[in-house]
Amino acid sequence: ADRPDRLVGPTGSTVDEDSLALRLLSPQPPWPLSQRGLWSSVSVPPVGHWTLLGPTGPARTVHWWSPPAPEVPLPEAAGTLRAALHDAVGVRTAGPGTVSADLSGGMDSTTLCFVAAAEGADLLTYHVEPLDRANEDARWARLAAERLTDARHLTVPSQGASSWFDLPVSDGHLGEGPLPWHGGRTHLEGLAHTVAEHGSRTHLTGLGGDELFGIMPSILWSLAHRHPLRSLPVLRRYQLLNRWGLFAMARGLTDRTGFAQAVGGAADTLTCSRPPAGRLALGWSIDPRMPPWATPDTVDTVRRLLRETAETAPVPLDPDRFRHRVLESLVLEGSTVRQLGRYTEPYGVTWEAPFLDDRVVEAALSVRVEDRAVPGRFKPLLTAAMRGLVPDALLDRPDKGEFSAEMFRGLNDNKRRLRELCADLRAADRGLVDAGALREALTRPVPDARHLGPFQNTLACESWLRTLASAPAAHSGGGSR
Repeated sequence: ADRPDRLVGPTGSTVDEDSLALRLLSPQPPWPLSQRGLWSSVSVPPVGHWTLLGPTGPARTVHWWSPPAPEVPLPEAAGTLRAALHDAVGVRTAGPGTVSADLSGGMDSTTLCFVAAAEGADLLTYHVEPLDRANEDARWARLAAERLTDARHLTVPSQGASSWFDLPVSDGHLGEGPLPWHGGRTHLEGLAHTVAEHGSRTHLTGLGGDELFGIMPSILWSLAHRHPLRSLPVLRRYQLLNRWGLFAMARGLTDRTGFAQAVGGAADTLTCSRPPAGRLALGWSIDPRMPPWATPDTVDTVRRLLRETAETAPVPLDPDRFRHRVLESLVLEGSTVRQLGRYTEPYGVTWEAPFLDDRVVEAALSVRVEDRAVPGRFKPLLTAAMRGLVPDALLDRPDKGEFSAEMFRGLNDNKRRLRELCADLRAADRGLVDAGALREALTRPVPDARHLGPFQNTLACESWLRTLASAPAAHSGGGSR
């Protein structure tokens, strides 16, 4: 099956309480625990594998995909990427009818709009005005719209910020578990309703672009280990820009922690305070944290799972730290599109992410690591691929918008309701969280956007548990921890 909930009834599965505890981790459970399913008798094939079920023998997994080696120079990789993007967008825009697409003003959505226009789509762009007036995405979206002369353009006022921390009414679908982008569900339903009224049946999103074409701090570790001398100017530039101490930089770059060791080591810092914003983080993943309102039993469960997983000698998605993190993020994005896409279906709209197509991912991952971090250039591979199609003025944008204002507004708008919800919390009934501790946390100010994630993950679990409560009893299982 392509969805685990379809196998729950036939297999008599119940909820795996340990897996549910993992979903409280922020920002997310580390690989490979992020792939652990929520049902006791339903397993998930490894990434890059599919399941073969023959007429006589037992089911077995078949390996079909591996990431390419990062050996291709930028110009060649850009040409391959351009062709792959045209194919990915073209197959979604072929035929009659309107195609809608996000036009946030960021480079990823802008790229897809211009490719769709080049493919001859009857294009309708969709832009939501940012809540923060300092966010320049609106200006860049207007510039792009002016150059997409054959497209129609929808601009809607900032709305739905409250939905980021709302508790949507159960729709009866258990899906794969708590939604990874829980706060986006209401926004997506509103989007689908609006574009459907304008005739769209397919909507393009730029999800996956940041992961494929942007950089993460761990790229510095990869550069230092691939090209120690040649990478020095780049390393020095990032060290100065981020005001990292030389000692901390040297310690991070010379770290030799293996993947399994990193997974097990995460158990030791589950309840530690978050490091200061901007701190050098060159590891295999962002160190996960449990929310302060998780019960001691829940924390102990997650700690045990991390250590048990480390003892099995898990292998990363790629031997290179940076590429592992890219692939880990892409897997999460794919899960997001797969799960949230069902909320646009009732409106007759499919939610599509061309950047996550196999050939696009392969083209992006094939470029040399050193060609990803070009001083003074933002997303160099994507800009090289789109040069001549997307206007230079748009490709030369050096930054991207930031949307934490919407999340802060959403939390503030819903704090009172969330505190009231703590009196009847399904997650507390199962022993996952301490309702009093969560209620108390909702009375305090949030210092920065990184501290919003734990609230979102907890709310996603609570929403899913409420859906579970309305499911057949055979599916519910579990109980108090």
